[in-house]
Amino acid sequence: MIIRTTFFPAKIKKSTKKHKALIGVGCNIGNCIRRFKKLYLFLDSHPKIKILQTSIIYKNPPFGYLYQNDFYNTVFVLSTDFSPEELLKFLLYTEKKFKRKRSFKNAPRTLDLDIIIYDKIKINKKHLIVPHPFYKQRDSVLVPLALKDKFET
Repeated sequence: MIIRTTFFPAKIKKSTKKHKALIGVGCNIGNCIRRFKKLYLFLDSHPKIKILQTSIIYKNPPFGYLYQNDFYNTVFVLSTDFSPEELLKFLLYTEKKFKRKRSFKNAPRTLDLDIIIYDKIKINKKHLIVPHPFYKQRDSVLVPLALKDKFET
């Protein structure tokens, strides 16, 4: 199911920030659409982040652990002055701020934030792999990505 709201999809502003990142966003606990709007406002108010574009919201069934609610997913294109590691740390902080609890792999969640692409670089560290290793296999990323303007770095 495709959902359109005030901020989704949106093509916003230009930015002078140094880097560009594609962030995958997911949720399946509580009012996910309202949470996405709050996330949009939270991220866009940060001095090191500017939202350039968002996609539609895509409601889709869970994978991995199947005994949970459907997921809502979207993607954000950001410009940022964070390094990849700093961005990851900030996104993990943001998940906690939005009450994410990590009880088991693929568990239901209030918010899931993944760095899908960061500039044109490749990173392969234990805690950070860019581009995201599975994004080309996930409708939760591919459908929102296909339904917005092409991501260009």
